[in-house]
Amino acid sequence: AVRLVESGGGSVQAGGSLRLSCVGSGFTGDTYCMGWFRQAAGKEREGIAAIDSSGRSHYPPSASGQFTISQGIAKNTLYLQMTNLDPDDTAMYYCAAENPPYDWCSGALAPGEYNYWGQGTQVTVSS
Repeated sequence: AVRLVESGGGSVQAGGSLRLSCVGSGFTGDTYCMGWFRQAAGKEREGIAAIDSSGRSHYPPSASGQFTISQGIAKNTLYLQMTNLDPDDTAMYYCAAENPPYDWCSGALAPGEYNYWGQGTQVTVSS
C-alpha cells in the first residue's frame, strides 16, 4: 500500500514562508497523482495543488501564486512552497496520492479522488 509522510509544518509569522515535504512509498508502477490539501478548523478539506507523474501541475482557478508544488529528483518526493503566509492559511496540511495506471490526475483537486493520505502537518500563521 502507498504510504505518505509529511514534514515541514510549524509556526510562522504573517508574511513568512514554509516548505512542506512529502515522501511517498509503496507505489505500483511509475504513474501517480499526488496533491496537497488543507483543512482549517470547522472547514472542509480543500485542494491546493496537484501534480501527475508526467510533471503536469494543477492549481485551483483562485490560485494566486502563493503556493507552488514541485517534485524532487526522486519523484516520490513532493514539495509545497508556501510564501506570504497569512493567518487564514492556518490549517492542517495533508499530502495525498492516487496510483492509477495512467499518468494524469483525474479530479486533481478533489479530496474524494484520492485513496492515500498522510497524517498531516500543522501550519500555524500568527499575525
